[in-house]
Amino acid sequence: MRFEKIAQDPHSSARCGLFYTDHGVVETPIFMPVGTVGSVKAVYHRDLKDDIKAQIILGNTYHLYLRPGLDIIAGAGGLHKFISWDRPILTDSGGYQVFSLAENRKLTAEGCMFRSHIDGSKHFFSPEGVVDIQRVIGADIIMALDECPPGSSDHAYAKKSLKLTQQWLERGVTHFDNTKPLYGHSQTFFPIIQGCVYPDLRAEAAEHAVSLNRDGYAIGGLSVGEPAEVMYQMLEVLQPLLPADKPRYLMGVGTPANILEAIDRGVDMFDCVMPTRNARNGMLFTSKGMINIRNKKWADDYSPIDKNGTSFVDTSYSKAYLRHLFVSGEILGAQIASEHNLAFYLKLVKDAREQIRRGTFREWKNSYVKHLETKL
Repeated sequence: MRFEKIAQDPHSSARCGLFYTDHGVVETPIFMPVGTVGSVKAVYHRDLKDDIKAQIILGNTYHLYLRPGLDIIAGAGGLHKFISWDRPILTDSGGYQVFSLAENRKLTAEGCMFRSHIDGSKHFFSPEGVVDIQRVIGADIIMALDECPPGSSDHAYAKKSLKLTQQWLERGVTHFDNTKPLYGHSQTFFPIIQGCVYPDLRAEAAEHAVSLNRDGYAIGGLSVGEPAEVMYQMLEVLQPLLPADKPRYLMGVGTPANILEAIDRGVDMFDCVMPTRNARNGMLFTSKGMINIRNKKWADDYSPIDKNGTSFVDTSYSKAYLRHLFVSGEILGAQIASEHNLAFYLKLVKDAREQIRRGTFREWKNSYVKHLETKL
């Protein structure tokens, strides 16, 4: 796999590029809709492709391993065929999900024992095992097993956690390099850079990961409780340490403003459940700010959801109609809102790419962020 930088903003670390995979080329900066169990909630794949313009989606190793299980996915010929998606897929190793189980898991140098959130059954993830699982799933981009410490961790715990993540990473890299893809398309393996909110640990993690010479690097353990400004500081620490010719993936982030600020600091790839999760609760993102569509103020507002128009849903449905669907408990409301929010996120990164090519990203970002954080 190969990353090609196309343009660099002269006033920031923002850049745009192309990431080549066997299932297609991904334009960066890019947002990846989250399809945790092989489904982006409430959205048809047809709409993901044609209207939302998704170039790549994300699946989750932990959830897919538990349901439907590896035998079912392998029997279909991999996740792409199982879910009928012919574009790139990235899978998270499941580390974040396992470690969020807290009382239902136990860490050792060998890996992590955990209990399923579904039925309480015991399972074990090792660095080698999650590589094997992701070989079966068949994602184009797969992740290393890591521990994601809370943002409130003290330095001693964060350092101990990082050492474990680094040991697991080395084992994962070795196993990945000694195994082969199963379905005739290539896969690539991204390390995850941890280190909590401590610049020295983040720098150490980056230097270690870069020494392993991978096709790209993920940044984990941010947006897990620390202030946004601290997250931006950690990105500023990492920016000069990561190779300019490799993509950088900030995991699980975030709001539209978070994404633009991270692009400003050199990040290329993003995922987050926020656009779909918020949509199902009636929260919409627009170019003028955020809308709680359940509020009575929208009951007789017949204007489009976003007058700037980010997808077909903006001109086909009014705020009044969408509010009616939500207060009536109609499933269509969640579907329209989800497609709107995803379309907004994908247009946001498309606009960012265009501004980078023009050399005007920083000025545009500074102006736009003020609107994005407004509650309408």
